[in-house]
Amino acid sequence: MNTLSAETVIPKYAFEEDVATGNKMFKIVKSTGSVRYHKADMLVPHRKDYYFFVFVKQGTSRHWIDMTLYTSRPDTFYFSVPHQVHLKVEAKPFTGSAINFTDEFLAMEENGFLKQLPIIQNRHNGHELSLSSDDIVFIEDMLNKIHTEYNAKHSWKNSMLVAYMQVLLIYLSRLYTEQFTNADQTPEKLLLKKYLARIEDDYKEIHDVAAYADMLNITAGHLSEVVKKQSGKTAMEHIHERLELEAKRLLFHTDHSIKEIAFELGFEDASYFNRFFKRLAEQTPADYRKTTRHLYH
Repeated sequence: MNTLSAETVIPKYAFEEDVATGNKMFKIVKSTGSVRYHKADMLVPHRKDYYFFVFVKQGTSRHWIDMTLYTSRPDTFYFSVPHQVHLKVEAKPFTGSAINFTDEFLAMEENGFLKQLPIIQNRHNGHELSLSSDDIVFIEDMLNKIHTEYNAKHSWKNSMLVAYMQVLLIYLSRLYTEQFTNADQTPEKLLLKKYLARIEDDYKEIHDVAAYADMLNITAGHLSEVVKKQSGKTAMEHIHERLELEAKRLLFHTDHSIKEIAFELGFEDASYFNRFFKRLAEQTPADYRKTTRHLYH
């Protein structure tokens, strides 16, 4: 069976090396009112294979993240992770800072701590953080430090940037936790996080709870019990919700056929995919595409 790659369905843009610094993993850009968007970013649904964080001090613009339209607001922090779909529909000058960084940059922190932070995991598929006046002061100070270090000619620059980013990402993760979820980290909550991480990696190929339980070296019964207790949803519901989210992304942002999308998501039978989607979304894939695509206009 020939299936579409994710890059074929929705293109994924690679991190672009900063010509001025030669940095292949990290970039920070300050904007003072100009617009420097790549033409390819405009009106083209895409993913980025890196993390994209923006502090908007002044100015507004309109863009989609997945199926949600955002109008950026002053003194607000925006973030996205590699699996989210971007579509910029309006570009206006803004004042603020944008940071791009890759998984390789995060991996410079040897213990893997940064990869586990809530804002990096982004289990709630968030994009926007509201900021208090104290938050703004702290974040602007950290961004200024990062910008200065990035443009200086010092040794151990990436290590210093990782140290600064660790502070910033922890601070942003506190805000994320306050605004999206509960911070308690019991062993059961950690198991739920591991399960969701496995789904994120393998949801297109694996639709079975028992297979995920094997990966986590526990029984399917124990996994199901913990997941239900910690999230209020069954283990299978989490798999289905991730498939539904990706199906909606592809229906909303691409013109690929229902059959192609079904195969991309690991369904060998397109008719079963239609029944699956209708049960979760309460409308067929074709009806969902028809009723939502007008939002682009």
